[in-house]
Amino acid sequence: MKELSLWNRNFMLICFSSFFVFMTFYILAVTLPSFVLDSLHGSQKGIGLVTTVFIIAAVIFRPLAGKWLNELDNRKIMNASLILFAVCSAGYLIVRDFAPLLVLRVIHGAAFGVAATTTSAIAIKLIPEKRKGEGIGYFTLFMSLAMVFGPFLGLMVISHFNFSVLFMMCLVFSVLSLLCGLLLQIPQQPEVKKPSASSWHWKTFIEPRAIPISISGFMLAFSYGAISTFISVYAKSLGMEPMASYFFIVFAALILISRPFTGRLFDRRGEHILVYTGLFFFVIGMIWLSQANSTFAFLAAGGVIGLGYGALLPSFQAIAIKSSPIQRSGLATSTYFVFFDAGYGVGSYVLGVIAAMTSYGTMYFIGAIIVAFTTILYYALHHRRQRRKQTAEPAASAPHPTE
Repeated sequence: MKELSLWNRNFMLICFSSFFVFMTFYILAVTLPSFVLDSLHGSQKGIGLVTTVFIIAAVIFRPLAGKWLNELDNRKIMNASLILFAVCSAGYLIVRDFAPLLVLRVIHGAAFGVAATTTSAIAIKLIPEKRKGEGIGYFTLFMSLAMVFGPFLGLMVISHFNFSVLFMMCLVFSVLSLLCGLLLQIPQQPEVKKPSASSWHWKTFIEPRAIPISISGFMLAFSYGAISTFISVYAKSLGMEPMASYFFIVFAALILISRPFTGRLFDRRGEHILVYTGLFFFVIGMIWLSQANSTFAFLAAGGVIGLGYGALLPSFQAIAIKSSPIQRSGLATSTYFVFFDAGYGVGSYVLGVIAAMTSYGTMYFIGAIIVAFTTILYYALHHRRQRRKQTAEPAASAPHPTE
């Protein structure tokens, strides 16, 4: 798009479509453990398995979605995945045993992986080139809001109603996401590529130039997994159980307040100032959270982490896209989120084991150290390489002394 208009009908539709997908995801993420224990009489091990199979399916299907985006009609892929996502959401209403739930979670994870990747890739196509950082920032803000209001709403519903009401609400959100997708109009695409004999090469699933920043995204998600998975348990251990929901409200509020500034700063001043500042806030917030001994400290840590996370998530995604050819932006998006989802899943498990062996405070402190290490990774894998490239380009274009 040549226009500088960002807030148009199509951009709003894709933002809300993504929002309703992630609302469903986060509602189920925090409530299915209770469903497994209370309604299906499952075990603690079963809780982890329900989350793990979903993430594995999403990670597997994200690169497939990236390949399909380069070869097939983007709108058809998105709507097909949203239909399957809605059907799976309806499936929870009839699940009565643990084994069928696992099968449903695998299919739902696959649909989520494709839907999340395609909505992100289409959103990027709708954002004017000169406003990429700002546009991606606002788009990811909708995901961040879902990450906050989803758990809050899910926990509230199961405390006042039953799981049937919860799953019906998830179905409604899934159908709303599909309706937004059906109403969406995408700018005319170039003629789609026909798969060649070599179309199953690994580069048709992964964008190599997006891998360096995706590794930093993996580390960020690794530590973030401990927040979304264990914050309610941590709050309970501190005697602040009612504050767990408000932690996410403060977290989202700081993202919402900072987002208009971070996106414009990315476009005007470049990514480094945002990334290093975001990493600093995230590390400080995690350390503060690990030492929290009052309601103020607990909630304030959530706000500081929100500032850091709100700067880092859209910046990393925008860097992945900027580092890759424009025609492979769909693959760059899927590559980034493959690493991010994998980090989220692995981190939730590994840091949970650490918490079981030590304490939740120690777990969050270790998470802070991991994010601090991400600063070194970012410099080595992206910042230094970019600086070398910028230094080499003027040297290459300069006239030879003998000329």
